[in-house]
Amino acid sequence: MLSVQDLAVSFKTRRGDVAAVRGISFDLAKGEILGVVGESGSGKSVTSYALMRILDAGGAITAGDITYSGLDLRRAAERDMRDIRGREISMIFQNPRAALNPIRKVGHQIEDVLRQHGRATRYDARAQAISALEAVRINDAEARYDAYPFELSGGMCQRIVCAIALACDPRLLIADEPTTGLDITTQKAVMDLMRDLIRAREMSSILITHDLGLAAQYCDRIVVMKDGVIVEQGDPVQIFAQPQHAYTRKLVDATPRAGESIRSLLPPEDRRDLVDHMVQDAPLLDVRNLVKTYQGKSGPVHAVRDISFVIKQGQSVGLVGESGCGKSTTSEILVRLMDATDGEILFDGDDIAAIPAKGFAKNPRRSDIQMVFQDATDSLNPRHTARHTIGEPLRQLGKLKGPALTARIEELATLVGLPLPLLDRFPHQLSGGQKARVGIARAIALEPRFLILDEPTAALDVSIQAVVLNLLVDLRAKLGMSYLFVSHDLHVVRLLCDHVIVMKDGQIIEQGPASVVMNNPQDAYTKALLAAAPKPPARRQSA
Repeated sequence: MLSVQDLAVSFKTRRGDVAAVRGISFDLAKGEILGVVGESGSGKSVTSYALMRILDAGGAITAGDITYSGLDLRRAAERDMRDIRGREISMIFQNPRAALNPIRKVGHQIEDVLRQHGRATRYDARAQAISALEAVRINDAEARYDAYPFELSGGMCQRIVCAIALACDPRLLIADEPTTGLDITTQKAVMDLMRDLIRAREMSSILITHDLGLAAQYCDRIVVMKDGVIVEQGDPVQIFAQPQHAYTRKLVDATPRAGESIRSLLPPEDRRDLVDHMVQDAPLLDVRNLVKTYQGKSGPVHAVRDISFVIKQGQSVGLVGESGCGKSTTSEILVRLMDATDGEILFDGDDIAAIPAKGFAKNPRRSDIQMVFQDATDSLNPRHTARHTIGEPLRQLGKLKGPALTARIEELATLVGLPLPLLDRFPHQLSGGQKARVGIARAIALEPRFLILDEPTAALDVSIQAVVLNLLVDLRAKLGMSYLFVSHDLHVVRLLCDHVIVMKDGQIIEQGPASVVMNNPQDAYTKALLAAAPKPPARRQSA
Protein backbone atom coordinates (compact mmCIF):
# COMPACT_ATOMS: atom_id res chain seq x y z
CA MET A 1 0.00 0.00 0.00
CA LEU A 2 2.77 2.45 0.91
CA SER A 3 6.43 2.45 -0.03
CA VAL A 4 8.93 5.03 1.24
CA GLN A 5 12.43 4.96 -0.25
CA ASP A 6 15.40 7.08 0.87
CA LEU A 7 13.20 9.93 2.14
CA ALA A 8 15.06 13.09 3.17
CA VAL A 9 13.51 16.26 4.63
CA SER A 10 15.27 19.50 5.51
CA PHE A 11 14.22 22.83 7.01
CA LYS A 12 15.53 26.28 6.19
CA THR A 13 16.72 28.16 9.28
CA ARG A 14 18.68 31.33 9.94
CA ARG A 15 21.79 29.21 10.33
CA GLY A 16 21.26 27.30 7.10
CA ASP A 17 19.49 24.12 6.11
CA VAL A 18 18.91 21.51 8.81
CA ALA A 19 18.42 17.87 7.81
CA ALA A 20 15.53 16.56 9.92
CA VAL A 21 15.14 13.17 8.21
CA ARG A 22 17.75 11.26 6.19
CA GLY A 23 17.49 8.08 4.16
CA ILE A 24 14.20 6.79 5.57
CA SER A 25 12.98 3.60 3.85
CA PHE A 26 10.12 1.25 4.75
CA ASP A 27 7.11 -0.51 3.22
CA LEU A 28 3.59 -0.87 4.59
CA ALA A 29 1.27 -3.70 3.53
CA LYS A 30 -2.52 -3.79 3.54
CA GLY A 31 -3.88 -4.52 7.01
CA GLU A 32 -0.51 -3.90 8.66
CA ILE A 33 0.11 -1.66 11.67
CA LEU A 34 3.60 -0.19 11.66
CA GLY A 35 4.91 1.37 14.87
CA VAL A 36 7.39 4.25 14.62
CA VAL A 37 9.09 4.83 17.97
CA GLY A 38 11.79 7.14 19.20
CA GLU A 39 12.32 10.13 21.43
CA SER A 40 11.30 13.73 20.74
CA GLY A 41 13.31 15.17 17.87
CA SER A 42 14.01 11.80 16.26
CA GLY A 43 12.05 12.70 13.10
CA LYS A 44 8.88 10.65 13.67
CA SER A 45 6.38 13.45 13.15
CA VAL A 46 8.37 15.07 10.33
CA THR A 47 8.23 11.77 8.45
CA SER A 48 4.45 11.63 8.83
CA TYR A 49 4.03 15.26 7.72
CA ALA A 50 6.13 14.51 4.65
CA LEU A 51 3.89 11.55 3.77
CA MET A 52 0.84 13.85 3.98
CA ARG A 53 2.67 16.71 2.22
CA ILE A 54 1.83 19.12 5.05
CA LEU A 55 5.32 20.34 5.95
CA ASP A 56 5.40 24.02 6.88
CA ALA A 57 6.83 26.68 4.57
CA GLY A 58 10.40 26.14 5.76
CA GLY A 59 10.35 22.38 5.21
CA ALA A 60 10.95 20.50 1.97
CA ILE A 61 11.36 16.93 0.77
CA THR A 62 14.86 16.98 -0.71
CA ALA A 63 15.20 13.36 -1.79
CA GLY A 64 13.43 10.04 -1.99
CA ASP A 65 10.13 8.62 -3.21
CA ILE A 66 6.72 8.14 -1.54
CA THR A 67 4.41 5.77 -3.40
CA TYR A 68 0.84 5.14 -2.24
CA SER A 69 -1.15 2.52 -4.20
CA GLY A 70 0.90 3.33 -7.30
CA LEU A 71 0.55 7.12 -6.91
CA ASP A 72 3.70 9.24 -6.52
CA LEU A 73 2.77 11.42 -3.52
CA ARG A 74 5.95 13.45 -3.63
CA ARG A 75 5.17 14.80 -7.10
CA ALA A 76 1.35 14.75 -6.99
CA ALA A 77 -0.53 17.98 -7.63
CA GLU A 78 -1.84 19.78 -4.55
CA ARG A 79 -5.39 19.41 -5.90
CA ASP A 80 -4.97 15.63 -5.87
CA MET A 81 -3.44 15.72 -2.38
CA ARG A 82 -6.43 17.65 -1.02
CA ASP A 83 -8.66 14.85 -2.27
CA ILE A 84 -6.41 12.15 -0.82
CA ARG A 85 -6.08 13.74 2.63
CA GLY A 86 -8.98 12.66 4.81
CA ARG A 87 -10.51 10.28 2.27
CA GLU A 88 -7.60 7.97 1.44
CA ILE A 89 -4.99 8.93 4.04
CA SER A 90 -6.06 10.45 7.35
CA MET A 91 -4.08 11.62 10.34
CA ILE A 92 -4.62 11.91 14.07
CA PHE A 93 -2.47 14.79 15.31
CA GLN A 94 -0.54 14.80 18.56
CA ASN A 95 -2.03 17.95 20.09
CA PRO A 96 -5.82 17.67 19.89
CA ARG A 97 -6.56 21.20 21.07
CA ALA A 98 -4.31 22.67 18.38
CA ALA A 99 -5.91 20.41 15.75
CA LEU A 100 -9.47 21.52 16.56
CA ASN A 101 -11.01 24.86 15.62
CA PRO A 102 -11.73 26.54 18.97
CA ILE A 103 -14.72 28.55 17.67
CA ARG A 104 -16.60 25.75 15.87
CA LYS A 105 -18.72 23.07 17.47
CA VAL A 106 -17.01 19.69 17.32
CA GLY A 107 -19.95 18.14 15.48
CA HIS A 108 -19.65 20.72 12.72
CA GLN A 109 -15.94 19.95 12.37
CA ILE A 110 -16.74 16.29 11.74
CA GLU A 111 -19.38 17.35 9.21
CA ASP A 112 -16.78 19.47 7.40
CA VAL A 113 -14.70 16.38 6.64
CA LEU A 114 -17.70 14.27 5.63
CA ARG A 115 -19.05 16.89 3.24
CA GLN A 116 -15.63 17.84 1.85
CA HIS A 117 -15.17 14.28 0.58
CA GLY A 118 -18.75 13.66 -0.48
CA ARG A 119 -19.51 11.18 2.28
CA ALA A 120 -22.52 13.12 3.54
CA THR A 121 -25.04 15.75 2.52
CA ARG A 122 -26.42 18.58 4.59
CA TYR A 123 -29.42 16.36 5.34
CA ASP A 124 -27.61 13.41 6.88
CA ALA A 125 -24.30 14.99 7.97
CA ARG A 126 -25.47 15.47 11.57
CA ALA A 127 -26.51 11.85 11.94
CA GLN A 128 -23.23 10.61 10.50
CA ALA A 129 -21.24 12.96 12.74
CA ILE A 130 -23.04 11.64 15.80
CA SER A 131 -22.34 8.08 14.65
CA ALA A 132 -18.65 8.99 14.34
CA LEU A 133 -18.67 10.27 17.92
CA GLU A 134 -20.33 7.08 19.14
CA ALA A 135 -17.72 5.01 17.27
CA VAL A 136 -14.98 6.39 19.50
CA ARG A 137 -16.96 5.62 22.67
CA ILE A 138 -18.17 9.14 23.47
CA ASN A 139 -21.11 9.01 25.86
CA ASP A 140 -24.14 11.17 25.12
CA ALA A 141 -22.86 11.87 21.60
CA GLU A 142 -25.80 14.11 20.68
CA ALA A 143 -24.96 16.51 23.50
CA ARG A 144 -21.23 16.45 22.68
CA TYR A 145 -22.03 17.28 19.05
CA ASP A 146 -22.89 20.85 20.11
CA ALA A 147 -19.88 21.30 22.41
CA TYR A 148 -16.90 23.54 21.70
CA PRO A 149 -13.35 22.21 22.25
CA PHE A 150 -12.79 24.43 25.30
CA GLU A 151 -15.78 22.78 27.01
CA LEU A 152 -14.20 19.32 26.78
CA SER A 153 -11.35 17.63 28.62
CA GLY A 154 -8.06 16.87 26.89
CA GLY A 155 -8.96 13.21 26.65
CA MET A 156 -12.35 14.04 25.14
CA CYS A 157 -10.72 16.33 22.56
CA GLN A 158 -8.40 13.49 21.62
CA ARG A 159 -11.39 11.27 20.95
CA ILE A 160 -12.98 14.01 18.82
CA VAL A 161 -9.81 14.14 16.69
CA CYS A 162 -9.96 10.35 16.33
CA ALA A 163 -13.60 10.61 15.20
CA ILE A 164 -12.68 13.20 12.55
CA ALA A 165 -9.81 11.05 11.24
CA LEU A 166 -11.95 7.90 11.01
CA ALA A 167 -15.12 9.55 9.70
CA CYS A 168 -14.41 8.92 5.99
CA ASP A 169 -13.14 5.34 6.41
CA PRO A 170 -9.61 6.06 5.12
CA ARG A 171 -7.44 3.25 3.79
CA LEU A 172 -4.32 4.53 5.58
CA LEU A 173 -4.43 6.02 9.07
CA ILE A 174 -1.41 7.86 10.47
CA ALA A 175 -1.76 8.25 14.23
CA ASP A 176 0.73 10.64 15.84
CA GLU A 177 0.66 9.91 19.59
CA PRO A 178 -3.13 9.21 19.43
CA THR A 179 -3.47 8.30 23.10
CA THR A 180 -1.66 11.26 24.67
CA GLY A 181 -3.77 12.54 27.57
CA LEU A 182 -6.11 9.54 27.59
CA ASP A 183 -6.64 7.38 30.65
CA ILE A 184 -5.71 3.73 30.23
CA THR A 185 -9.23 2.36 29.70
CA THR A 186 -10.02 5.00 27.07
CA GLN A 187 -6.57 4.43 25.55
CA LYS A 188 -7.34 0.72 25.26
CA ALA A 189 -10.81 1.43 23.83
CA VAL A 190 -9.40 3.82 21.18
CA MET A 191 -6.53 1.51 20.25
CA ASP A 192 -8.79 -1.56 20.14
CA LEU A 193 -11.22 0.39 17.94
CA MET A 194 -8.43 1.45 15.58
CA ARG A 195 -7.07 -2.10 15.40
CA ASP A 196 -10.54 -3.59 14.75
CA LEU A 197 -11.28 -1.05 11.99
CA ILE A 198 -7.92 -1.71 10.36
CA ARG A 199 -8.49 -5.45 10.41
CA ALA A 200 -12.14 -5.30 9.29
CA ARG A 201 -11.64 -2.81 6.44
CA GLU A 202 -8.16 -3.95 5.37
CA MET A 203 -6.81 -0.54 6.28
CA SER A 204 -3.20 0.10 7.15
CA SER A 205 -1.85 2.28 9.92
CA ILE A 206 1.32 4.00 11.06
CA LEU A 207 1.35 4.43 14.84
CA ILE A 208 3.82 7.07 16.03
CA THR A 209 4.50 6.81 19.74
CA HIS A 210 7.16 6.99 22.43
CA ASP A 211 5.36 4.25 24.38
CA LEU A 212 7.14 1.02 23.45
CA GLY A 213 4.66 -1.03 25.46
CA LEU A 214 1.78 0.35 23.38
CA ALA A 215 3.68 -0.27 20.14
CA ALA A 216 4.53 -3.83 21.14
CA GLN A 217 0.91 -4.60 21.98
CA TYR A 218 -0.72 -3.21 18.82
CA CYS A 219 1.88 -3.19 16.05
CA ASP A 220 2.92 -5.92 13.62
CA ARG A 221 6.32 -4.31 13.05
CA ILE A 222 8.33 -1.58 14.77
CA VAL A 223 10.70 1.02 13.31
CA VAL A 224 13.08 2.73 15.75
CA MET A 225 14.24 6.26 14.84
CA LYS A 226 17.01 8.40 16.27
CA ASP A 227 18.36 11.72 15.00
CA GLY A 228 16.41 11.51 11.74
CA VAL A 229 17.46 8.00 10.71
CA ILE A 230 16.11 4.49 11.22
CA VAL A 231 18.49 2.63 13.54
CA GLU A 232 16.55 -0.63 13.77
CA GLN A 233 13.35 -2.32 12.64
CA GLY A 234 11.74 -5.68 13.24
CA ASP A 235 8.81 -7.44 14.89
CA PRO A 236 7.96 -6.46 18.51
CA VAL A 237 9.20 -9.71 20.06
CA GLN A 238 12.60 -9.34 18.39
CA ILE A 239 12.87 -5.63 19.27
CA PHE A 240 12.23 -6.31 22.98
CA ALA A 241 13.98 -9.67 23.36
CA GLN A 242 17.05 -9.04 21.22
CA PRO A 243 17.51 -5.34 20.41
CA GLN A 244 20.52 -4.87 18.21
CA HIS A 245 21.20 -1.13 18.51
CA ALA A 246 22.39 0.53 21.72
CA TYR A 247 19.67 3.18 21.44
CA THR A 248 16.95 0.53 21.14
CA ARG A 249 18.34 -1.23 24.21
CA LYS A 250 18.16 2.07 26.10
CA LEU A 251 14.48 2.55 25.17
CA VAL A 252 13.58 -1.04 26.04
CA ASP A 253 15.30 -0.81 29.43
CA ALA A 254 13.51 2.48 30.23
CA THR A 255 10.03 1.02 29.63
CA PRO A 256 8.31 0.44 33.03
CA ARG A 257 7.19 -3.11 33.79
CA ALA A 258 5.64 -4.95 36.69
CA GLY A 259 7.99 -6.59 39.15
CA GLU A 260 11.00 -4.33 38.55
CA SER A 261 12.64 -1.57 40.55
CA ILE A 262 12.69 2.07 39.56
CA ARG A 263 16.50 1.98 39.21
CA SER A 264 16.21 -0.69 36.50
CA LEU A 265 14.78 1.96 34.15
CA LEU A 266 18.16 3.70 34.02
CA PRO A 267 21.16 2.64 31.94
CA PRO A 268 23.40 0.24 33.94
CA GLU A 269 26.14 2.87 34.31
CA ASP A 270 23.71 5.34 35.96
CA ARG A 271 22.19 2.94 38.48
CA ARG A 272 22.98 3.30 42.15
CA ASP A 273 21.51 2.00 45.37
CA LEU A 274 18.23 3.45 46.54
CA VAL A 275 18.35 5.55 49.70
CA ASP A 276 15.83 4.35 52.27
CA HIS A 277 13.08 6.82 53.00
CA MET A 278 11.34 7.05 56.32
CA VAL A 279 7.54 6.82 56.45
CA GLN A 280 6.28 7.91 59.84
CA ASP A 281 3.05 6.73 61.41
CA ALA A 282 1.93 10.29 62.10
CA PRO A 283 -0.43 11.63 59.41
CA LEU A 284 0.69 14.73 57.54
CA LEU A 285 -2.57 15.12 55.61
CA ASP A 286 -5.94 13.86 56.83
CA VAL A 287 -8.78 14.38 54.35
CA ARG A 288 -12.23 13.89 55.84
CA ASN A 289 -15.51 13.71 53.92
CA LEU A 290 -14.35 16.04 51.14
CA VAL A 291 -17.08 17.23 48.76
CA LYS A 292 -16.99 19.45 45.69
CA THR A 293 -20.19 20.32 43.84
CA TYR A 294 -20.59 22.63 40.83
CA GLN A 295 -23.79 24.19 39.62
CA GLY A 296 -24.24 22.97 36.06
CA LYS A 297 -26.74 23.98 33.38
CA SER A 298 -29.02 21.05 34.21
CA GLY A 299 -28.43 20.90 37.96
CA PRO A 300 -25.62 20.20 40.43
CA VAL A 301 -22.52 18.35 39.25
CA HIS A 302 -20.82 16.25 41.94
CA ALA A 303 -17.12 16.27 41.08
CA VAL A 304 -15.93 14.87 44.45
CA ARG A 305 -18.28 12.84 46.62
CA ASP A 306 -17.47 12.44 50.31
CA ILE A 307 -13.90 11.10 50.06
CA SER A 308 -11.57 10.45 52.97
CA PHE A 309 -7.93 9.34 53.08
CA VAL A 310 -4.68 9.86 55.02
CA ILE A 311 -1.16 10.59 53.77
CA LYS A 312 1.59 9.92 56.29
CA GLN A 313 4.77 11.90 56.66
CA GLY A 314 7.29 10.70 54.06
CA GLN A 315 4.69 8.59 52.22
CA SER A 316 4.12 8.51 48.44
CA VAL A 317 0.46 7.95 47.54
CA GLY A 318 -0.78 7.26 44.02
CA LEU A 319 -4.15 8.62 42.90
CA VAL A 320 -5.47 6.80 39.83
CA GLY A 321 -8.67 6.66 37.80
CA GLU A 322 -10.14 7.64 34.46
CA SER A 323 -10.48 11.20 33.15
CA GLY A 324 -13.32 12.98 34.93
CA CYS A 325 -13.14 10.83 38.06
CA GLY A 326 -12.21 13.82 40.25
CA LYS A 327 -8.42 13.41 40.55
CA SER A 328 -7.49 16.90 39.33
CA THR A 329 -10.32 18.53 41.30
CA THR A 330 -9.13 16.80 44.47
CA SER A 331 -5.54 17.91 43.77
CA GLU A 332 -6.52 21.55 43.23
CA ILE A 333 -8.53 21.57 46.46
CA LEU A 334 -5.63 20.08 48.43
CA VAL A 335 -3.13 22.59 47.06
CA ARG A 336 -5.69 25.29 47.90
CA LEU A 337 -6.29 26.60 44.40
CA MET A 338 -9.99 25.78 44.81
CA ASP A 339 -12.42 25.74 47.73
CA ALA A 340 -14.26 22.59 48.76
CA THR A 341 -18.03 22.55 49.14
CA ASP A 342 -17.77 20.56 52.37
CA GLY A 343 -15.31 18.52 54.39
CA GLU A 344 -12.04 18.96 56.26
CA ILE A 345 -8.40 18.93 55.19
CA LEU A 346 -6.23 18.57 58.26
CA PHE A 347 -2.62 19.44 57.44
CA ASP A 348 -0.44 18.69 60.44
CA GLY A 349 -3.57 19.08 62.56
CA ASP A 350 -4.77 22.41 61.10
CA ASP A 351 -7.93 22.51 58.96
CA ILE A 352 -6.70 24.32 55.85
CA ALA A 353 -10.06 23.78 54.10
CA ALA A 354 -11.42 26.52 56.35
CA ILE A 355 -8.99 29.01 54.79
CA PRO A 356 -10.40 30.51 51.53
CA ALA A 357 -8.33 29.63 48.47
CA LYS A 358 -7.99 33.31 47.53
CA GLY A 359 -6.30 34.08 50.82
CA PHE A 360 -4.15 30.99 51.12
CA ALA A 361 -1.22 32.54 49.21
CA LYS A 362 -0.45 34.66 52.27
CA ASN A 363 -0.84 31.81 54.74
CA PRO A 364 2.33 30.34 56.33
CA ARG A 365 1.20 26.89 55.12
CA ARG A 366 1.57 27.97 51.49
CA SER A 367 5.26 27.09 51.44
CA ASP A 368 4.53 23.61 52.87
CA ILE A 369 2.20 22.55 50.03
CA GLN A 370 3.30 22.81 46.41
CA MET A 371 2.35 21.27 43.06
CA VAL A 372 4.06 20.08 39.88
CA PHE A 373 1.59 20.60 37.06
CA GLN A 374 0.75 18.15 34.28
CA ASP A 375 1.86 20.22 31.29
CA ALA A 376 5.35 21.56 31.92
CA THR A 377 5.08 23.89 28.91
CA ASP A 378 1.76 25.48 29.86
CA SER A 379 2.76 25.88 33.51
CA LEU A 380 5.83 28.00 32.65
CA ASN A 381 5.60 31.67 31.70
CA PRO A 382 7.00 31.87 28.14
CA ARG A 383 8.41 35.34 28.86
CA HIS A 384 10.43 34.25 31.89
CA THR A 385 13.74 32.42 31.94
CA ALA A 386 14.23 29.23 33.92
CA ARG A 387 16.19 31.25 36.47
CA HIS A 388 13.31 33.68 36.96
CA THR A 389 10.73 30.87 37.19
CA ILE A 390 12.65 28.89 39.82
CA GLY A 391 13.30 32.05 41.79
CA GLU A 392 9.69 33.25 41.85
CA PRO A 393 8.59 31.43 45.06
CA LEU A 394 11.92 32.32 46.69
CA ARG A 395 11.30 36.02 46.03
CA GLN A 396 7.60 36.04 46.89
CA LEU A 397 7.51 33.71 49.89
CA GLY A 398 11.13 33.17 50.87
CA LYS A 399 12.01 36.88 50.66
CA LEU A 400 15.41 36.05 49.18
CA LYS A 401 17.31 38.45 46.95
CA GLY A 402 20.76 39.21 45.67
CA PRO A 403 23.56 36.63 46.04
CA ALA A 404 21.46 34.45 48.38
CA LEU A 405 18.73 34.15 45.74
CA THR A 406 21.24 33.34 42.99
CA ALA A 407 22.96 30.72 45.12
CA ARG A 408 19.67 29.03 46.03
CA ILE A 409 18.49 28.95 42.41
CA GLU A 410 21.74 27.34 41.29
CA GLU A 411 21.56 24.88 44.19
CA LEU A 412 18.05 23.84 43.13
CA ALA A 413 19.09 23.50 39.48
CA THR A 414 21.95 21.21 40.51
CA LEU A 415 19.61 19.23 42.75
CA VAL A 416 17.19 18.44 39.89
CA GLY A 417 19.97 17.86 37.35
CA LEU A 418 19.43 21.02 35.28
CA PRO A 419 22.74 22.30 33.83
CA LEU A 420 23.46 25.82 35.09
CA PRO A 421 23.95 27.30 31.56
CA LEU A 422 20.28 26.48 30.86
CA LEU A 423 19.04 28.77 33.64
CA ASP A 424 19.07 31.77 31.34
CA ARG A 425 17.03 30.07 28.61
CA PHE A 426 13.33 30.59 27.95
CA PRO A 427 10.85 27.66 27.92
CA HIS A 428 10.84 27.39 24.12
CA GLN A 429 14.62 26.88 24.25
CA LEU A 430 14.31 23.86 26.58
CA SER A 431 13.41 20.24 25.91
CA GLY A 432 10.42 18.55 27.54
CA GLY A 433 12.59 16.91 30.17
CA GLN A 434 14.38 20.17 30.94
CA LYS A 435 11.05 22.00 31.35
CA ALA A 436 9.86 19.25 33.69
CA ARG A 437 12.99 19.78 35.80
CA VAL A 438 12.32 23.53 35.97
CA GLY A 439 8.77 22.82 37.19
CA ILE A 440 10.06 20.43 39.85
CA ALA A 441 12.78 22.86 40.97
CA ARG A 442 10.19 25.64 41.35
CA ALA A 443 7.91 23.33 43.35
CA ILE A 444 10.61 22.22 45.81
CA ALA A 445 12.26 25.65 46.10
CA LEU A 446 10.75 26.28 49.55
CA GLU A 447 11.33 22.66 50.67
CA PRO A 448 7.63 21.81 50.97
CA ARG A 449 6.53 18.96 53.18
CA PHE A 450 3.78 17.90 50.77
CA LEU A 451 4.13 17.81 46.97
CA ILE A 452 1.30 17.06 44.54
CA LEU A 453 2.52 15.69 41.20
CA ASP A 454 -0.13 15.83 38.47
CA GLU A 455 1.00 13.54 35.61
CA PRO A 456 4.54 15.02 35.73
CA THR A 457 5.94 12.55 33.19
CA ALA A 458 2.91 12.02 30.91
CA ALA A 459 4.38 13.78 27.86
CA LEU A 460 8.00 12.76 28.35
CA ASP A 461 10.02 10.21 26.42
CA VAL A 462 10.60 6.96 28.29
CA SER A 463 14.31 7.57 28.91
CA ILE A 464 13.63 11.09 30.23
CA GLN A 465 10.71 9.74 32.27
CA ALA A 466 13.08 7.23 33.86
CA VAL A 467 15.46 10.00 34.90
CA VAL A 468 12.67 12.24 36.28
CA LEU A 469 11.08 9.37 38.26
CA ASN A 470 14.42 8.45 39.80
CA LEU A 471 14.99 12.13 40.58
CA LEU A 472 11.65 12.23 42.44
CA VAL A 473 12.61 9.15 44.45
CA ASP A 474 15.93 10.72 45.44
CA LEU A 475 14.36 14.08 46.33
CA ARG A 476 11.78 12.38 48.51
CA ALA A 477 14.50 10.55 50.43
CA LYS A 478 16.71 13.62 50.74
CA LEU A 479 14.04 16.19 51.68
CA GLY A 480 11.60 13.91 53.51
CA MET A 481 8.62 15.08 51.45
CA SER A 482 5.26 13.35 51.09
CA TYR A 483 3.87 12.86 47.57
CA LEU A 484 0.43 12.65 46.04
CA PHE A 485 1.21 11.22 42.60
CA VAL A 486 -1.69 11.62 40.16
CA SER A 487 -1.25 9.44 37.10
CA HIS A 488 -2.87 7.30 34.41
CA ASP A 489 0.20 5.08 34.17
CA LEU A 490 -0.26 2.21 36.61
CA HIS A 491 3.23 0.84 35.91
CA VAL A 492 4.74 4.15 37.07
CA VAL A 493 2.46 4.30 40.13
CA ARG A 494 3.53 0.76 41.04
CA LEU A 495 7.20 1.83 40.96
CA LEU A 496 6.89 5.15 42.78
CA CYS A 497 4.12 4.75 45.37
CA ASP A 498 3.69 3.00 48.72
CA HIS A 499 -0.09 3.42 48.81
CA VAL A 500 -2.71 3.64 46.05
CA ILE A 501 -6.14 5.33 45.93
CA VAL A 502 -8.53 4.43 43.10
CA MET A 503 -11.26 6.95 42.18
CA LYS A 504 -14.33 6.60 39.99
CA ASP A 505 -17.14 9.13 39.46
CA GLY A 506 -15.84 11.32 42.27
CA GLN A 507 -15.67 8.53 44.84
CA ILE A 508 -12.89 6.38 46.28
CA ILE A 509 -13.73 2.79 45.45
CA GLU A 510 -10.56 1.14 46.70
CA GLN A 511 -7.37 2.08 48.53
CA GLY A 512 -4.54 0.31 50.27
CA PRO A 513 -0.85 -0.61 50.04
CA ALA A 514 0.36 -0.49 46.44
CA SER A 515 1.47 -4.13 46.50
CA VAL A 516 -1.99 -5.25 47.61
CA VAL A 517 -4.07 -3.06 45.28
CA MET A 518 -1.88 -3.75 42.25
CA ASN A 519 -1.49 -7.49 42.78
CA ASN A 520 -4.80 -8.41 44.38
CA PRO A 521 -7.46 -5.78 43.53
CA GLN A 522 -10.85 -6.28 45.13
CA ASP A 523 -13.07 -3.97 43.08
CA ALA A 524 -14.10 -4.84 39.51
CA TYR A 525 -13.21 -1.31 38.34
CA THR A 526 -9.65 -1.61 39.67
CA LYS A 527 -9.34 -4.98 37.93
CA ALA A 528 -10.50 -3.34 34.67
CA LEU A 529 -7.90 -0.56 35.02
CA LEU A 530 -5.10 -3.06 35.56
CA ALA A 531 -6.29 -5.22 32.66
CA ALA A 532 -6.32 -2.19 30.33
CA ALA A 533 -2.70 -1.19 31.04
CA PRO A 534 -0.29 -1.97 28.16
CA LYS A 535 1.88 -4.97 28.96
CA PRO A 536 5.36 -4.71 27.41
CA PRO A 537 7.07 -8.00 26.52
CA ALA A 538 9.57 -9.38 29.00
CA ARG A 539 12.89 -7.58 29.33
CA ARG A 540 15.78 -8.88 27.26
CA GLN A 541 18.13 -11.29 28.97
CA SER A 542 21.56 -9.88 29.75
CA ALA A 543 24.45 -11.60 28.05
